[in-house]
Amino acid sequence: MPRTGNELEKLQQVMKRLLDEDGCPWDREQTHESLIRYLIEESYEVIDAIERKDPVNLKEELGDLLLQVIFHANLCEKEGQFDLADVIETETQKMIQRHPHVFASHPKPEKGEEVSSIWENMKKKTHRLDGIPKSLPALLRAHKIQEKASQVGFDWPDVKGAWDKLDEELAEFKAAETVNDQAEEMGDVFFALVNVARLNGLEAEEIVQKANEKFTRRFGYIEEQVRKNGKSWEEFTLAELDAFWDEAKFQEKQL
Repeated sequence: MPRTGNELEKLQQVMKRLLDEDGCPWDREQTHESLIRYLIEESYEVIDAIERKDPVNLKEELGDLLLQVIFHANLCEKEGQFDLADVIETETQKMIQRHPHVFASHPKPEKGEEVSSIWENMKKKTHRLDGIPKSLPALLRAHKIQEKASQVGFDWPDVKGAWDKLDEELAEFKAAETVNDQAEEMGDVFFALVNVARLNGLEAEEIVQKANEKFTRRFGYIEEQVRKNGKSWEEFTLAELDAFWDEAKFQEKQL
């Protein structure tokens, strides 16, 4: 057996042992629903390792993500639905079918855009927005929905139209009076903002994640300065804390 198959089988057997009647009580209590949070967390930890360009951590996080796939497959096997081999076989056949230019007699595309065109032609029998998981992070899902609509021409000709729409949605949000109306209009603002990002060649989900990291770094600097001064947070004015923020911002620009 090739090393990949051998190691995969070892991990599979570990998972089966954990789910045995005399296995791990915590693992045996889990369901597909209870594992959702871990599947999401492990996916983001893989992304984090990629962005930090840390191959050692990436190896570990990919293993944690693979374990989630094996965990779900084993739960389905216990319920008599399918097993891990079925998952692998289904994905193998899907990849072969989606790459006729590699595995069958088909004109060889030279660019990634041509491959995307082949995939889209295969999907024409389905509804345009089918296949976009509802559980995706909201900004990422909005981006994918807009991309799908754009493929059939339902899109602004340029980013100016998206900016105008954003201004319109912001005005509607400001004019909203009830909490429900404000919530709806704010959703429209976010959706319009994703459109502006997309038409500028940017990924809103990635941008906000980076903004989160930037805020975390700068707030960490503020916490450090508060500790160094030996005073409680309540003893600082907002202006003083904001000055620490500006210091953090200035230091980042010097790097």
